[in-house]
Amino acid sequence: MSFLDYFRSKKNTSANVAKERLQIIVAHERGQREQPDYLPQLQQELLAVIRKYVQISDDMVQVEVDRNDSCSVLELNVTLPEK
Repeated sequence: MSFLDYFRSKKNTSANVAKERLQIIVAHERGQREQPDYLPQLQQELLAVIRKYVQISDDMVQVEVDRNDSCSVLELNVTLPEK
């Protein structure tokens, strides 16, 4: 590799773009596979409770499980609309 090659732009061929997209999809699927089976139902139940008080859409509630060596942490993110 010459010094000037460093400054030249790398062309993104369709094969490289497809490879990057596939890597993202595989990483996302692996993350979904490690989550407990009850998370989708839990998210729907939380949406139902929150909707008793505030009108929100499905994408405004995110439920995730973070695993450390010694424990698992349930993370709940709710985006509430501004009044």
